[in-house]
Amino acid sequence: MSHLNYDHVIAPMLRSLKNLDAIVTKAEEYVAADKHLEANTILQARLYPNMLPFIPQIRILTDTAKGAAARLSGQPVPSWPDDETTFAQVHERIAKAITYLSGFKPADFDGAETRSIELKMGPELAKFTGSAYIANFVLPNFYFHLTTAFNILRHNGVVIGKWDYLGKP
Repeated sequence: MSHLNYDHVIAPMLRSLKNLDAIVTKAEEYVAADKHLEANTILQARLYPNMLPFIPQIRILTDTAKGAAARLSGQPVPSWPDDETTFAQVHERIAKAITYLSGFKPADFDGAETRSIELKMGPELAKFTGSAYIANFVLPNFYFHLTTAFNILRHNGVVIGKWDYLGKP
């Protein structure tokens, strides 16, 4: 049986979450080294006034990851509180997502491409097949928020680059 749903969705999100955790550590170190910078300045930073700050970017990308794993495997989506305010809590949220995704096996996603998935998006109910959900929501949404979180840190002076984002080969 092909495990493309796991190999092309869950495994890369796991890798990206681990890379993100290392990036958040670099942001912490950056704040600790600058005696005039408060952690909250980075944690609440945004790229533009009408964009979400760093912490909500983390919440959305972890929600996207856990939601994808749950929906594509036919499991209920776990509910996590959105109450992070510190670097330690951001690490905990990322770790919770890594642990959750790590609990799945490739076979859990067999047949996911044809699974019927419904997702409440604001007042609308979006209906997808598993394949459409992956291609049109999960991957674009996850990487949008991952990239935005990365760019917020980079914009605020954290010394990170492409290999931090991608991870070493």
